[in-house]
Amino acid sequence: MQPPRFALALCEDEMTASKTGGELVVEMLCSLGVKYVFGVVGGQTLAITDAIIDNPDIEFVHTRHEGAAAVMADAYGRLTGTPAACISTTGPGATNLITGVGGAFRDSSPAFILTCNNHGENIHKDDAQNADHVELLRPLTKYSRLVAYASSLKQAMEEAYINAMTGNPGPVHLDFTRDMIEGVVANPPVIPKVHPARKWVCERPSANQPSLARAAGMILSADRPVIWLGNGGNRSAGGDAVLAFAEALNIPVVTTFNGIGAVRTTHPLVFGAVSRMGTNLSTQVLNEADLVIALGNSLNAVSTTRWKRKLPAILQVDIDPTMIGRYYAETTTGIVADLKSFCDDILEALAPEADKAKSGRADWIAKLQAARKAWWASTEPTRDSPQGVLSPADIVRALRDASPTDTLLIPDAGNPGVWSFLWEVTEPNSYIKPVGFGNMGFALPSAIAAALIDPKRPVLALIGDGSLGMSLGELETLARVGGRVCIVVLNDSSYGNIRQEQELHFNGRTIGVDFNRIDFGQVARGMGVDGEVISDLDALVARVKAVFQGDRPALVDVPLDRSVNAWTYPAFVPHQVQ
Repeated sequence: MQPPRFALALCEDEMTASKTGGELVVEMLCSLGVKYVFGVVGGQTLAITDAIIDNPDIEFVHTRHEGAAAVMADAYGRLTGTPAACISTTGPGATNLITGVGGAFRDSSPAFILTCNNHGENIHKDDAQNADHVELLRPLTKYSRLVAYASSLKQAMEEAYINAMTGNPGPVHLDFTRDMIEGVVANPPVIPKVHPARKWVCERPSANQPSLARAAGMILSADRPVIWLGNGGNRSAGGDAVLAFAEALNIPVVTTFNGIGAVRTTHPLVFGAVSRMGTNLSTQVLNEADLVIALGNSLNAVSTTRWKRKLPAILQVDIDPTMIGRYYAETTTGIVADLKSFCDDILEALAPEADKAKSGRADWIAKLQAARKAWWASTEPTRDSPQGVLSPADIVRALRDASPTDTLLIPDAGNPGVWSFLWEVTEPNSYIKPVGFGNMGFALPSAIAAALIDPKRPVLALIGDGSLGMSLGELETLARVGGRVCIVVLNDSSYGNIRQEQELHFNGRTIGVDFNRIDFGQVARGMGVDGEVISDLDALVARVKAVFQGDRPALVDVPLDRSVNAWTYPAFVPHQVQ
């Protein structure tokens, strides 16, 4: 005779009418559109993970580390606009999630963060792995709650979902007691196949008429307005609306570091990213502005060099009213609205004056476009690196040529992200990276999530050897999941970005940044992924093309020329006002 699933034995009639709390959790996830749960199982999680086995609408993807599971949920939210879930057991399982959760929170990605605690009566006692998950995760989530009673489960998950999806999206946390998810709910609530909240949570507010009139006046009176597009462009999928607005009035567009990917960088009015480093082209555009139209741009420290950047008058449009005027308050005029709807509405309001405004900026735009042509030419691959190593700038330019136009680029934190300024974004939603939290170990788990979303889409993960060391175990997860994923390791046997900063600011003295040389191609093969070391640019291009022509992941370890410093690379030196 098979033992009952849990200790409580029920008669056949009771089993028919009842469900466990864990089964209700899974049904609610499916009702709210969650297709994947990422995580590491433990004793406390089993009532939920076991219930996934019986539900064909949701899949559990087990990872080597909970931190990777949280990053996968983050990447899924960025790429789809809808939440996935990550799950952990109590104590160290929950604390392992935190870094990935912080990345989702700081970069506004919706996700369900599920932790499974001890029995309710033993929480805050000296039980195994005891920890206060709610307090641990509260600062890095939009919503954090203990669910100890099955009668509260449905409402708690609904409230969490609405918090995750409305306003500025982000991760939400639910902590389930073990006795609640393992216990039987005698009269479970009816859970709809498709929850009605899914129909309206993505609706976004529009600006009112007085606000639009005020904005129109500011834009028409400016000689050199510049659109500074932030992460809101990605979250609203508003890139096309932004470009239509820019085209109608001949307004140049720059992005924040977090706004890369919202618009095509190949568009003639897009001039790159402005951040702590930025480029001399993008900073020139911003320096010449007499009005900054900040769309979905919080004007945070990374964008503004910790608020030392001098800015003219600012028209700030944001879905989150608490971000408007938080910085530069005395020169900011704010509008609470979704940036996509704002661009549509302001374009209509300005239509009668658009042609006159557009022609008045023609000479300025022509000058900027000439500067862009010269800047781009200055970054052409030089092929003059020492024997056996390659320049990261040459690698990124060559990889763009080797990759299909719809390739999703995922640079990791540090130098890979900085060098990705040289990557041409040719389609919206084809670039994601960790910015607000800057969490290393992002690219590999994110590539796995992308492969699950669309196994046929080419995905290029640009990873430093330092970040790969923090997520190395997930190569085995990638081997299980598969997909057209190419991992390119920018290998300088170092925490390269920090080493370069030490060399620049501490008289060449370095500490804590260098490693022994690792053959990551050999490591990858040992974990089930094709891998090799390549130090020739033409051979690298050929190999990446071959990976994307196939249907299996591969890793290419590329030794770097350590003399090329992102902090002093000429194209990244900020423009100086004459």
